[in-house]
Amino acid sequence: MSRIGKKPVEIAGGVTVTVNGKSVNVKGSLGSLDWTLPEQISATVEGNEVRVERANDQKQSKALHGLSRALINNMVVGVSKGYQQRLEVYGTGYSCGVKGKFLELNCGFMGRGTKDKAQFSIPIPDGVEVTVETPAARGDSDPAKFLVKGCDKQVVGHFAASVRKIRPPEPYKGKGIRFEGEHVRRKQGKALAGGR
Repeated sequence: MSRIGKKPVEIAGGVTVTVNGKSVNVKGSLGSLDWTLPEQISATVEGNEVRVERANDQKQSKALHGLSRALINNMVVGVSKGYQQRLEVYGTGYSCGVKGKFLELNCGFMGRGTKDKAQFSIPIPDGVEVTVETPAARGDSDPAKFLVKGCDKQVVGHFAASVRKIRPPEPYKGKGIRFEGEHVRRKQGKALAGGR
């Protein structure tokens, strides 16, 4: 048995899980999520638990057993508590804002933005909410901050990672977009040789 796959998924209060053949639907206070089980995997709801079983002991079935259980658990947690990622934008003059369904970023690309227009305008996916906590960076120690949250762990994580990819933190001054608490290994700049 898969160590993860054999654990039942506990259904949190206020969450309903419906299994219809290979289709799994999870509803809660924060939304509704759907997922289709792989061919070798089945799921049943027993009381306030979801049990995941596999058809055989082939290597792929074992891998999908644990994966399916983890994804169903993520759905239950997502619709009850939700997922969030906080990002920080380091750099003098760097800023972030939300206009309608777009996240707007200014992060140091010369000539790309104007006073009224952001350098990057990124569409916010459905089911994801972006909240700006600090709109503009004020020096190297006080970054601009925004929070990405939603009920689908994969969508929240993918959107946050794609935003970070626009301007990853550089190693000399640490400027760029990073996750909250992310450690950036800093490099020492070139020193002038011979006292010149």
